[in-house]
Amino acid sequence: MTDSRVIEDFYAIIPAGGAGTRLWPVSRQGAPKFLHDLTGAGRSLLQSTVDRLTPQAGADGIVLVTGAKHVAACREQLPDLAEESVLAEPLPRDSMAAIGLAAAVLEQRHGDVVVGSFAADQMVSGQAAFEQAVREAVAAARAGYVVTIGIAASRPSVAFGYVRSGEPLGVDGAPTALHVRGFTEKPDAATAREYLTSGEYRWNAGIFVARTSVLLGHLREQRPALHDGLREIAAAWDTPEREAVLARVWPGLEKIAIDHAVAEPVAARGGVAVVPGTFGWDDVGDFNSLAALLPSLDAGDKVAGVASDVVRIETAGNVVVPQSGRVVALLGVDDLVVVDTPDALLVTSRSRAQQVKSLVDALRERGLDELL
Repeated sequence: MTDSRVIEDFYAIIPAGGAGTRLWPVSRQGAPKFLHDLTGAGRSLLQSTVDRLTPQAGADGIVLVTGAKHVAACREQLPDLAEESVLAEPLPRDSMAAIGLAAAVLEQRHGDVVVGSFAADQMVSGQAAFEQAVREAVAAARAGYVVTIGIAASRPSVAFGYVRSGEPLGVDGAPTALHVRGFTEKPDAATAREYLTSGEYRWNAGIFVARTSVLLGHLREQRPALHDGLREIAAAWDTPEREAVLARVWPGLEKIAIDHAVAEPVAARGGVAVVPGTFGWDDVGDFNSLAALLPSLDAGDKVAGVASDVVRIETAGNVVVPQSGRVVALLGVDDLVVVDTPDALLVTSRSRAQQVKSLVDALRERGLDELL
């Protein structure tokens, strides 16, 4: 029986890439953060994303784009996902190539349909509000807009990008949708506070919804070489020529995010809309943001699906991830991040959690690739 919530001619694209370096040493190139159950919920971030989107796209409307080396792990976590619904990238080429490839393949298969891109490594709470926002985004997309979903900013974060909203869109089926005036990447603290006070800015969740003809049409105008390469690959995708065309064309594609390739220039021309999302959202970008998603920092330490191996005396606000089998003991320290894995130990403060990426860079410079 078909779920009545399924949206006709709507496909959900899930780009699953990146190494999640700010969550090292849990997240690594071979097992990035989207494959982990970071909060002990019993489902990985990828599985939770599929669970969240299936009611709207249907089981056959999910398309996963991931690196070739992650396909096996993704299939193990998503055994019900059809083989043709997994698109493997030979090399990472950022979000525009991944999303554009899926859009071009879907248009090749189904014609001009509505697609939505939803990152595989985000946390969302409030399913009903999420579904309503997606429905409004689809309605606005059918009217010819590239649509994003803006998240109400709960704090002046410098870790997120922002989308600035304008006048009401006035599209049937999308009563809360607004015109987009522009995007801003990770502002400084003072600017973020101004944004929060103005009421015009929301966090940019990186969710984009559009008709395939609209998205690919904008890409053709903005990045013609990238557009043509993706079209050529898509034309060969369901044929015996796929691997040969991929090997020839994919490595030369421009590496660029969809925000820079399409969203920002199209917003400047009035072609982007935003639907305000009222659901809870976080991109779990570092261990400090993970702390906010855990029921209690000091009560259980069931992080990343691992039961507690932690002893605490006179401590508060610590994030501890015990994955080595050893007991982690904390005495008289506050607001630390301690991540203990079999081959690497991370100790830092929560205030510097965003800088963990610099440790990954340092390990790479020292030739310690086996830890990455």
